[in-house]
Amino acid sequence: MNLIAAADRNWAIGNSGRLLVQIPADQNYFRELTKGKVIVLGRKTLATFPNGIPLTQRVNLILSSDKNFSVRGGIVVHSIEEALEELKQYAEEDIFIVGGASIYRQFLPYCKRAYITKIDYSYQADCYMPNLDKEREWEADVVSEEQTYFDLEYYFYQYKRIEGIEGIKKERF
Repeated sequence: MNLIAAADRNWAIGNSGRLLVQIPADQNYFRELTKGKVIVLGRKTLATFPNGIPLTQRVNLILSSDKNFSVRGGIVVHSIEEALEELKQYAEEDIFIVGGASIYRQFLPYCKRAYITKIDYSYQADCYMPNLDKEREWEADVVSEEQTYFDLEYYFYQYKRIEGIEGIKKERF
């Protein structure tokens, strides 16, 4: 399972229900990595998508505590256990956790790789993801050259889970 996110230097990912910034190259990176794959997201993250509808060319698995919530073009589940059961039919490498904050926290123990666009700026934010640089079972193994969008600097990082550290989920969900 994979995780994908864009985070500022404090690992902030959003403010007032919105992304911190929209960088076209980051959006293309997300699109290319997740196209034809399974994305796992929360209902609030779905609301931030264009017109609040699931992304095309992907299986959209949406977690919602609202038992009456349904959406055309998406599979709705109501717990992490239900999500993990649904995900068993897909190859682990084809699953991408795409947010928001609580979804990242719940699924991080099941992920083996994280694709993080690290933005070299500190935004006003109210939503954060786990800081993988402080998680001892994670290490950055790929870092891009510096990228720029106007005067904003950012990097594409890939983190991998270090095998053999106690507490890591080893079995297939």
